[in-house]
Amino acid sequence: MSDGPFTFVGLAILAAGVAFGGLKVGEGFYEGRKSERYVTVKGLAERDVTADLAMWRLRYTAAGNDLAAVQAEIDEDTAIIRDFLLARGITDAEISLERLEVTDLLAQAYRSGGVGQARYIIAQNMLLRTENVELISRLGRETGQLVKQGVVLADLGGPTYSYNSLNTIKPELIAEATAAARDGAAEFAANSGATLGGIVRANQGVIVIRARDDTGGVSAESQLEKTVRVVATVDYALVD
Repeated sequence: MSDGPFTFVGLAILAAGVAFGGLKVGEGFYEGRKSERYVTVKGLAERDVTADLAMWRLRYTAAGNDLAAVQAEIDEDTAIIRDFLLARGITDAEISLERLEVTDLLAQAYRSGGVGQARYIIAQNMLLRTENVELISRLGRETGQLVKQGVVLADLGGPTYSYNSLNTIKPELIAEATAAARDGAAEFAANSGATLGGIVRANQGVIVIRARDDTGGVSAESQLEKTVRVVATVDYALVD
């Protein structure tokens, strides 16, 4: 039994060591949790802009039983449309003819019956691409004059507009969104009795260009006026 006291002392030392080790682990966990104290906030910035590029595809057709005559009608329509555009400020460089489409109804394998007076159908696409967006917007409302001259226009939805100068305003928008996020974080910190620290991490988010006016049934691409929107998500540290 002589080794009993030594056994008791050894156990006491071991217990004290375990307790001390547990205390240090607990302190480490507490410190770790304190370092993770942060608030996540979102900052929004928006800017109204006007589109700077317009694209307008005009599709016109002619039909008949004489292929040469139908082709001649398409050529005439092309001249009418080109004169219409040039007279109103569009330049030759902004006009391009796309591929010609010719359909022979008698050549269709599963067609039954005759073709009447329209065996051949020719469709021509003309593409306008210009930075003169205001002019295209106006011309889009004047196509009725082409119809009056006998041009058979297909409805392709009208002109589309895009904004290609995003890089010129992107830095300012991101700065505004980040500042808005910091204002929100500072208010949260003040209300919670903490001090706002530095940025833990940040996510710029996606920059979205959408129609300025939310008009039902009208796509954003068909509207001249746009809104550029960016949302920044930022984590700020909170300090006691």
